[in-house]
Amino acid sequence: MANLNKVLLIGNVVREPELRQSKNGVAITNITLAINTKRKDSEETYFASIVAFGKQAELISQYVSKGDPLYCEGRLKRDEWEDSEGKKQHKTTIILEGFQFLKGNNQKPKQNNGSEEDIPF
Repeated sequence: MANLNKVLLIGNVVREPELRQSKNGVAITNITLAINTKRKDSEETYFASIVAFGKQAELISQYVSKGDPLYCEGRLKRDEWEDSEGKKQHKTTIILEGFQFLKGNNQKPKQNNGSEEDIPF
């Protein structure tokens, strides 16, 4: 039986995306999504750490701001390590495989670094 590792999320970006370059020159952007889930009489908020690479990282960094709604598709990745006291730690991250802007068709770059013709959609 084949394994399936697929995550689909819609949420709001918690803070401004963080763009950096890997040692190999690949663009990397980290974002956190807040996902609200309604229960019978209450609402819970989950936070998902998402990592984007390459062109997707550049687009998110350029066009997404804190508070923006975003649809993300990806796969789970779990990292484990020991802290300085020898305690095992872990973090689950979503590796972005696709996304969609949800705030409308008038998507503009956060910084006006180019013309509107540069917008990829």
